[in-house]
Amino acid sequence: MKLIIAIIQPSRLEAVKEELSKAEVFRLTVSDVQGLGRQRGHTEVYRGHEYEVNLIRKVKLEIGVNEEFVGPTIEAILRGGRSGPEGEIGDGKIFVLPLDDVVRIRTGERGPEAI
Repeated sequence: MKLIIAIIQPSRLEAVKEELSKAEVFRLTVSDVQGLGRQRGHTEVYRGHEYEVNLIRKVKLEIGVNEEFVGPTIEAILRGGRSGPEGEIGDGKIFVLPLDDVVRIRTGERGPEAI
């Protein structure tokens, strides 16, 4: 079992969800987050004063999957999350972590059956 965490552009969320659905991955958690990476923020003007915004709004997806779904899930996120065929700085990152155990609260099931 693996926990896949993806940080993507908010505008790409629907495309990623569509690609995940095609890959038969239907369970995910979505959070609004802010972060700083290679984009390094940008400058905005508010009431005539210029200021730097260095935390960029992103969306964080958390998906627990069994081993056979790791590759298809990553590929789906890549297809849906890229801006254009080559991608751009700021498209995001995917992290894959080991998942020791999962417990379904309703039934008490554990492990791969609980996902």
